[in-house]
Amino acid sequence: MISVERLVKRYGRAAAVDGLSLQVAAGEVVALLGPNGAGKSTTIKAMTGLLRPTSGTVTICGHDMATDGVAAKRRFGFVPDRPYLYPKLSGRELLRFLGRLRKVPGAEARSRALLADFELTGAADALVETYSHGMRQRLTFCAALLHAPEVLIVDEPMVGLDPRGARDVRLLMRRHADEGGAVLLTTHSLEVAESLADWVLLMAGGRERARGTMAELRRQVGDDGANLEAIFMELTRSAEVAAALEPAAREPAP
Repeated sequence: MISVERLVKRYGRAAAVDGLSLQVAAGEVVALLGPNGAGKSTTIKAMTGLLRPTSGTVTICGHDMATDGVAAKRRFGFVPDRPYLYPKLSGRELLRFLGRLRKVPGAEARSRALLADFELTGAADALVETYSHGMRQRLTFCAALLHAPEVLIVDEPMVGLDPRGARDVRLLMRRHADEGGAVLLTTHSLEVAESLADWVLLMAGGRERARGTMAELRRQVGDDGANLEAIFMELTRSAEVAAALEPAAREPAP
């Protein structure tokens, strides 16, 4: 459902993303992890059409983002880490606007159901500017799911959510995959990633440093009992050492 092939994004001589490839199949939840500056946000922006890659391709449900972007965008829902929601609209008005914009069949009924699922019915007619941060995050999920997308791309989904809201979002993402969809998420919550993802791709310095299920990642670090936090610390430390050695490795021998 999601295919990224040899993705490169350069800013001058610096590569924010350097040759990344990944595929997310129907039924999978995949966590894209890495320290700050690893290239995760750049990857997400390229996948959602917010920036144009220097090279490489992004395909969503068979539609190339560069050549068939409108069709590709119809197939995914996106929850950004810093969503913009029109503050002078109510939650209900926002979903009505998006339903008309996307020409969603039965948008009114679907909006009511989503507002109920995310416990926003009581605030549906209040202006978005009066919503708490957690309420805005839940409304963002309503907006992303309104057109019933096959693919969910979620950047830091748990920000601002209380424990119950965070649990509900985890269940929603798992259910979306179990019903035949695909989910790609980035998160700094390694506990969430470990409990939810079918497999993990770890980035550092714009490149892939490791990928696999928890069992596969444990074998890579040689610790059958390691949790994802310990694996993350070990592999990112190894990546930092490798990055420090790379410039020297490229120098010609004297």
